[in-house]
Amino acid sequence: MKSKTVPTQKEVTLGEDEFIVSKTDGTGKITYINRVFMQISGYAEAELLNKQHNIIRHPDMPRGVFKFMWDTLKGGDEFIGFVKNLCKDGGYYWVFAHVTPDFDANGNFRGYYSVRRKPSMAAVETASNLYQEMIKIEQRAGSRDACEASIKFLKDALKERNLSYTDFVLQMDIY
Repeated sequence: MKSKTVPTQKEVTLGEDEFIVSKTDGTGKITYINRVFMQISGYAEAELLNKQHNIIRHPDMPRGVFKFMWDTLKGGDEFIGFVKNLCKDGGYYWVFAHVTPDFDANGNFRGYYSVRRKPSMAAVETASNLYQEMIKIEQRAGSRDACEASIKFLKDALKERNLSYTDFVLQMDIY
């Protein structure tokens, strides 16, 4: 269930020592959130538990980024990246996200575990510009081909820079 919240220009920022933590099941339904998640997003625990994590998806985020993330996670790899999320009141917040598959003590897949922290201003600016271009590409490509078109743009940009996605993201957060 995606949020019907109308976005505003009100930015909320994480503190330098704050971390947002959440867990989901294998389908992306939220099974755990910490207090920082509730404070930043403006949602109560009961409003988030058992909801799809995309309840906080901001419309400024390209669909291709999330497809890339899910493809990475379903391949058994961790994902790191910058995400603009939507608050309950329409505000937004940027995070540097680290998402990993979550396994029990016997190695059985349980879902996903995510820790998010405050990104650097330079990283937000770079990600925002990249995402704006990806959204334009998605709009031109049309709904059916949107994700693949923006992922191709992203991969071409990485190839041009001779960087892996992870190296690109990590370089963005240095500044």
